[in-house]
Amino acid sequence: MNTARTRTKVDSPARKRSALDLLMASGLGKMLRGIGVAPRPENEGESLLDLADALLSLRGRASGPALASAFFDLYEASDIAARQEFLGKIHDAHPADAEAIEKAIAKWAQLHDEASARALHEATESPSQKLIRVLNLAPQGTERLIGMREDLLAAPKSASLAAFDRDLEGAFTNWFNAGFLELRRISWDSPACLLERIIRYEAVHQIRGWDDLRRRVEPIDRRCYGFFHPQMMDDPLIFVEVALTRELPSAIHQIIAEERETVDPSDASCAIFYSINNCRTGLKGIPFGNYLIKRVVGLLQQEMPQLNTFATLSPVPGFAKWLAKEPEAAERVPGAADLRSLGAKYLVTAKGKGGQPLDPVARFHLGNGARLEAIHANADLSENGQRQAHGVMVNYVYDLAEIEANHFALTELGTVATSKAVQTLVDGPEQKEAKDKKGGKKKDAKEAVAA
Repeated sequence: MNTARTRTKVDSPARKRSALDLLMASGLGKMLRGIGVAPRPENEGESLLDLADALLSLRGRASGPALASAFFDLYEASDIAARQEFLGKIHDAHPADAEAIEKAIAKWAQLHDEASARALHEATESPSQKLIRVLNLAPQGTERLIGMREDLLAAPKSASLAAFDRDLEGAFTNWFNAGFLELRRISWDSPACLLERIIRYEAVHQIRGWDDLRRRVEPIDRRCYGFFHPQMMDDPLIFVEVALTRELPSAIHQIIAEERETVDPSDASCAIFYSINNCRTGLKGIPFGNYLIKRVVGLLQQEMPQLNTFATLSPVPGFAKWLAKEPEAAERVPGAADLRSLGAKYLVTAKGKGGQPLDPVARFHLGNGARLEAIHANADLSENGQRQAHGVMVNYVYDLAEIEANHFALTELGTVATSKAVQTLVDGPEQKEAKDKKGGKKKDAKEAVAA
C-alpha cells in the first residue's frame, strides 16, 4: 500500500517557532491566553499538548474550527519526532474521569431512564474521542486526521499509542461506512490529479507512466472504480482495476501487455478484478474492499447482463516466505507442476490467527465468500511476482449464489471453498484416485439396493 501524501513540512526550527509565534500573536492566540494556554515554542510536542488541552476545554463550538485548524497547522509544521511525541502522550494526558463515571453509574442505577443512560455514555467516552471529533471540524479535518494516524502507525508501539489508535480507528469506521462513500468510475477523462494518484497508489502491478495508465483505463474492455469520501473527492480511498475477457486469464501479461487483443464488451463473459489497492495507510483496518467488489459486480451486471463469471487474478504475497520453510524447497525452487500443488497446499491448509488463511490476499477474498478456482505457475514474471510467489497467481471466483455459504464455511468451520481442480492439487493424484474409487463403490452399492 502506498503511504505517500502531501503534507506541509518545515525543517527549520526558526520557521517552526515563527508559525507558533504568529498563532499566539493572532486573535486566536489572545483567546488561548485568555483560557490559560501558553504553548512553549521550544518543544513542539508539548505545545501540541497545550493546544489539545484548549480544544478539550472549549464550551461552545464557534471557535472549534479555528482552533482545530491552528492545531493542525502547528502539527504539520512540526518534525516527525515532535508529532510522535504528542501522539504518544495525548491519551494518557486525558484519562477517563473516574468521579464522573461513578456519579453516572449511580444515577443510572437509581433512575434507569434515557437521560441517565445518555449521561453514562458521555461520562465513559474517552477524552481522545472528543478531541478527534473537534479536530475533524478543521478544514480538510478528516484527511488531516488520516495523516495523523499514518504518523501513529509508523511510531514505536506503546500502550498509550495503541489506545489512541483504537479511538481513531473507531471514528474512521463510523465516518467511512460504505453507505457514506461514493462509488465512481475512473477513466482517462478523470481529473489529472486523480489519475496521478492512481499511478502513485498502484502497488500490485506497477503503472509505468501515463501510457501504461491509459492502457488500463481507456480501452472499451477495461474499467477502474474507486470509493471516494465527500471530503476527499479527488483522492480515492480504494480502487479496483477490471478487465473484461472471454475466459479466465492464467497470467497477468494477458491483461496488462502493451500488445493485446481488445475484446468487445458484448463478447466478454468474464469480469476480472486484477488489482485492488487500499490507498491510505491511515485507514488500515477499515473494511472497504468487500463492499467495493460487491458494488462493482452489481454495476457490471446491470451494464453487461451477459457476464457470467466474476473473478480475480490475484497475487499470493506470502507464498515464497512460507515455501522457504518447506522441505520441498530446501535446495531449489520447484518446477511449475510442483509449485501449483504447493500453492494449493499453502492456500488451503496454511492458517493464521483464528484459523483463517495465512495469506493476506487469500484471507481477503475467501473471507468475502469467494471460491479458490485455479492456481497458475509462471503467471507473474515481474521481479515482485518472482520474489513474493515464484510467479504463482490464482483465480478467486465470486459466485453470488455461493458467497454466504462460503463465508460461513470459512469463518465457522475453517474450510476453504475450492474448485475440484484445486482440491485435486491439494489431495494429490493418489488420494484423488482413492476418493474416486470410494465414491464408485458407494454408487455401485446404491444401484444394487435400488435394483
